[in-house]
Amino acid sequence: MKKLFALAMALVLALTLLPAAVAEGNVLRYGVDADAAGGFDPHTISAVASMRMIGQMYNTLVDVDENLNVIPELATSWEQPDDTTYIFHLAENVTFHNGRKMTAEDVKYSFERILDPATGALGNSSSYAGDIDTVEVIDDYTVKITLKNINAPFLANLSSSYCSIVAKEVVEANDGSLLLADGGTGPYTLGEWVPDNSVTVKAYPDYFDEAGKATFDAIEFYVLTDASARLAALRTGAVDLIVADTAMLDLVENDQNIQTISYQSRNYTGLFLNPNRAPFDNEKVRQAVNLALNREEIIEFAFNGKALVSGFVPASLGHWAVDVTENEYYTQNIEKAKALLAEAGYPNGFETNIIVGLLDSIRDTGLVVEQQLAEIGIKVNVMDVERGQYLDAWNGHDFDIMVCQNGAGSDPSRAVAFFFKTGSSANIQDYSNPRVDELCELAVATSDTAKRETYYKEAINLILNDCVVAIVASPQEYFLASTALQGFAPNASNANNFSGVTLAK
Repeated sequence: MKKLFALAMALVLALTLLPAAVAEGNVLRYGVDADAAGGFDPHTISAVASMRMIGQMYNTLVDVDENLNVIPELATSWEQPDDTTYIFHLAENVTFHNGRKMTAEDVKYSFERILDPATGALGNSSSYAGDIDTVEVIDDYTVKITLKNINAPFLANLSSSYCSIVAKEVVEANDGSLLLADGGTGPYTLGEWVPDNSVTVKAYPDYFDEAGKATFDAIEFYVLTDASARLAALRTGAVDLIVADTAMLDLVENDQNIQTISYQSRNYTGLFLNPNRAPFDNEKVRQAVNLALNREEIIEFAFNGKALVSGFVPASLGHWAVDVTENEYYTQNIEKAKALLAEAGYPNGFETNIIVGLLDSIRDTGLVVEQQLAEIGIKVNVMDVERGQYLDAWNGHDFDIMVCQNGAGSDPSRAVAFFFKTGSSANIQDYSNPRVDELCELAVATSDTAKRETYYKEAINLILNDCVVAIVASPQEYFLASTALQGFAPNASNANNFSGVTLAK
């Protein structure tokens, strides 16, 4: 009855927020779970909610396919005359959305912007573009990038939107920011953003890649944070596609008008413990927290059983991952956890705060953790905060425990160095282990895959054993769509690829 009531109320909400069931023109209406976070600057925004639109608006030199192979995008080909030099040959028919032709000068400008500390670009860390020494224009459609050091994952890292190619004049016309502007070359261009309601991207008719051209006149992203509202909107025909959660799957199992689309993600959800704040500066306390967790129980509640027990390098990254089930801190042991707390000086436990927000799975993880840590005497205050407060805590490294969902990327350099190397921009715990730093440096300095795997696996195990994180799960990601939607095949490398996707009339 509660589910039926929730759906009824959601239907009212959906009908109030969304357009009529029949859209004018060839428009894809997409119900999403969160609004864009601050805007659409590909160099400074990392939130998944914004990346959905950024991915439609911008291109990078190269891309990565679902099997982690590097493939052409703005660069049609490339060569590597030595370990630190890359020469890219650019497509000659690319234009920015303002109509100007893209050249090698734009590649040079884009990386200079990324590397400029004033930009605050996420891609300026060593795991992305930070090892770039010089960017040299050879001719209009040839550019040479020279690195300071060997960086084995460099080519794959260029596929990140953090390394998008942007138009200088658009940046300058908008006071150095692309948050509310569009300086891209992608198949869609920015239309209207109505905060907390919708974002529209419109087809760019002069897109350079015939195979990747927009198949819709526009994509309208409707912000429906309530899962029931998204499902109700899909059922009434107000939207064609929605971001789904596992709780929806049983509700649509026998619905002949809705199709379920899924893929195994490279994302992971877990607890980040602040090792610079008492009592989590005590390793035994962090070990106790890890040992108190029953990850299978969290997965059942927060992910409806549709996730894999995981570390921060998920199994979907193949041979780079370690089998975390063999790690001693992945098996629940309440008695040992209590003993460790006593040894750390907390025989009666303590009180702490856990910050959650953004996603239902993050919130639900926090609720189960609250119950599980109570078993060892830790009283948890679950703080479900608004998006802005959540991002402030993340950026300010201001938390005791924070439940996060992160993306492991296409190479372990992101999964390990980006989040755990000393001083890295995404190291929100200010974690520092000199041996981990050394291993990260060794791993990027060789192209020998076997050596890189050895280095990263040692680093992974060191981080797991330092217990600064208690990663829970790598979820299966789901979409629900009208059966009229055809050709949509998301994968872990590109979850919002609408190239070739159509709506049957």
